[in-house]
Amino acid sequence: MLVASLLVASFVIFGALYLAPGNPIAALSGGRSLPPSSLKVLEARYHLNQPFLTQYWYWLDNALHGNLGISITLRENVTTLIASRVWTTAGLVLYASLIILVLGIGMGVLAGLRPGLLDTSVLVSSAISAAIPSFVAAIVLISLFAVKLRWFPALGNGSDFVSNLRHFTLPAVALALSSLAIVARVTRAAIREEADREHVQTAISRGIPRRQLVRRHILRNAAIPITTVSGITIASLIAVAAVVETAFSLNGLGAYLVASAQDKDLAVVQGISLVLVSAFVVINMAVDLAYAVLDPRVALGSRAA
Repeated sequence: MLVASLLVASFVIFGALYLAPGNPIAALSGGRSLPPSSLKVLEARYHLNQPFLTQYWYWLDNALHGNLGISITLRENVTTLIASRVWTTAGLVLYASLIILVLGIGMGVLAGLRPGLLDTSVLVSSAISAAIPSFVAAIVLISLFAVKLRWFPALGNGSDFVSNLRHFTLPAVALALSSLAIVARVTRAAIREEADREHVQTAISRGIPRRQLVRRHILRNAAIPITTVSGITIASLIAVAAVVETAFSLNGLGAYLVASAQDKDLAVVQGISLVLVSAFVVINMAVDLAYAVLDPRVALGSRAA
């Protein structure tokens, strides 16, 4: 299933860029007029004179061997260009994922188990943060914490681990904010639903410690819906990261994808798109595996009801 998904994704990516407006030859020539002999050389070098399926097979065969082509604008290997930027995007998504899992699930569990002021506060704050787009959150965070308070740097990646953490904090918060709210609300709903079940209420009336019920029944039974929404939101960060990377001038795959699309550097766009889609598919596969671990009754590859 994983191989089939990646194969379909690769075909869609290549086909979409093949049909996209714009002429790769114009990017190769820098917009200059070239004699017919030079055009034929460029077309042959980049296989642009071949039929669509031939071009696709050539690209796929090279991609399977780790060769994603040559950048039109930089004249460098696309694999090398991606490798130099992939850890920025991976680090940003990982940082944002930790924020989502720790704060989102933590807030949701507390709100679900403690009706009242805390529950209302979580609902209100999550409703507000869920409505804030990542680029708006980025602007607000830069203005407040980088420009006004100067607690964190506004732009760039940093030079070492500690510096990277400081540079990535604001982007990770901007990236995680709306997703954190979604995870918190779904977690709250799942916890509240399990806590209100008849057998749990009966156990409470019989004097069974609430902590024991929370650990053995409520959290365990609510784990699958929480895992589902957490996996989906974390996978979606891969696409949203481009906006945040651009806002904070991070040298990641998302920002490079946007710049390459503007320059019509098709080999880079295809390579980055394939890497991002592959990461999305792998994350979803990891969620499927988590289902099997959390509940052996769930068949691998299926979704819990």
